[in-house]
Amino acid sequence: MRRRLLTAVAAGVPLVAAMYLPTAWAGTGTSAPRASACSTITVRAPEGTAVESVAAVAREAGTVDVPEIPPLPAAHIPDVPAYCDVTVTLTHPGEGDHAKVTVWLPETGWNGRLQTLGGSAFAAGDYGAGLAGAVKNGYATATTDAGVKTYLDSSWALDTKGRVDTSLLKNFASRSEHEAAVVAKQVIAGHYGRTASYAYFNGCSTGGRQGYAEAQRHPGDYDGILANAPAVNWDEFEVATLWPQVVMNNEKTYPSGCAFDAFNTAAIKACDALDGVRDGLVENPARCDFDPRRLIGTTLECEGERVTITAADAAVVRKIWDGPRTASGEKLWSGVPIGADLKFPYLAGTLPDAHGDLKGQAFPVPSAWVASWVKKQPAFDVSTITYAQFTALFRQSQAEYGKVIGTDDPDLSAFRKSGGKLLTWHGQQDQLIPTQGTVDYRRQVERRMGGAERVDDFYRVFLAPGAAHCALTGQTDDLGALRAWVERGKAPATLPATLTDSTGKQVARDLCAYPKVSRYQGHGDPAAADSFRCVSPTRH
Repeated sequence: MRRRLLTAVAAGVPLVAAMYLPTAWAGTGTSAPRASACSTITVRAPEGTAVESVAAVAREAGTVDVPEIPPLPAAHIPDVPAYCDVTVTLTHPGEGDHAKVTVWLPETGWNGRLQTLGGSAFAAGDYGAGLAGAVKNGYATATTDAGVKTYLDSSWALDTKGRVDTSLLKNFASRSEHEAAVVAKQVIAGHYGRTASYAYFNGCSTGGRQGYAEAQRHPGDYDGILANAPAVNWDEFEVATLWPQVVMNNEKTYPSGCAFDAFNTAAIKACDALDGVRDGLVENPARCDFDPRRLIGTTLECEGERVTITAADAAVVRKIWDGPRTASGEKLWSGVPIGADLKFPYLAGTLPDAHGDLKGQAFPVPSAWVASWVKKQPAFDVSTITYAQFTALFRQSQAEYGKVIGTDDPDLSAFRKSGGKLLTWHGQQDQLIPTQGTVDYRRQVERRMGGAERVDDFYRVFLAPGAAHCALTGQTDDLGALRAWVERGKAPATLPATLTDSTGKQVARDLCAYPKVSRYQGHGDPAAADSFRCVSPTRH
């Protein structure tokens, strides 16, 4: 059967979903005239692919149950309206891959828009929670699995001969994301009888990187791209974020989680007032010059035991904040932002061994990248990496994977010409992706494309004080801001958000469009957004 399907596609014959499940169309909202039945979905293969199968199932209104997929728990999304669930499986002939594109089409109340969802860690797409949320908000929505695995499953890295599976890596890097856009637009047009009025991409972390890949490589796919905490410079930062473990292992010093928290608390206290007010938030951790050696000799109460911070502890934290360097002192990448959570399960995680002694516990994503893609030895023990070996691995990853998955091309001229808009926010206390990487990329784009004002016409970045990795999701109407920019030409000067200060209190703040920064006006409640204004900073 599969051979006949591939032959049909090669001959230009479109595949149609084989299951007949008629559904009624209510024709509400801004939706097109009468939609086709859920079964009559026709898909032509995107360039370079073959369609292996198309399946369509009419889903009744109710709760969408998303199974537990480690490290995320199960989710149950209530009150999801009826939708047509379409799955299109693609392959690249001769490569042996099987990438699924999922498209959900609300049967009533379609708002005329496509929202495609990105992935996280080593997962290329969404498993249902995001799709359900998008349908509840009236979107036709899509995602792809790129033919790879789940969040922390990197078993697809190497083929049966122990070589990097370049086909799947290309899929994960950008190829499948573009093909998902092509397929989703076809499915929408076939089902509703007209194309989507606007197409949006929405992702954070890996999803943020995918959004940048779309802007750089396929600038006509989306009218608006929401790409938050983007994992750009993947070939570099994935190795760089193993640095905290390399430091601890080479220095033979493993601070406790309690000690890491003490360093962060002291740094935030020392640098809190740099924006003009003590409000529990550090506006720009890159300006914070707190020296961790100030805590040497401090005694802490940690899980019922008294612990004294040593000079060795301070030296480790100093190196982690500073970021990876070569033996000669050349800076390779930015460090973990001051104030970002270092302790387990994050980048400087430590756990007691069988003897009760603390040992490093590497975060699984950079660990897997170095072991499977760079060393090509999935069982490689990253705790054995010396400083010299770290530099070599960093350079190797750059050389082998920069062009494939670096996603750091600053030439966005084609995206600007297409009329697209790119909006990004990034937490200033991101514990997994150094915020400075996003800042540096934006600066490169400015240099390449005529300065900040010209770049602001189509690409804006907002930095969120106190926010951890992807933690601003749901705390700001970022997609609404992007839609207003795309559809009404209303460029966002600020991005209203709810932040959490160092005491756990929620405060309102209007995030400033980079390079502007927020400054306290000298009066008013520090928890109120209107007590601050956006000003042009002195570059540091």
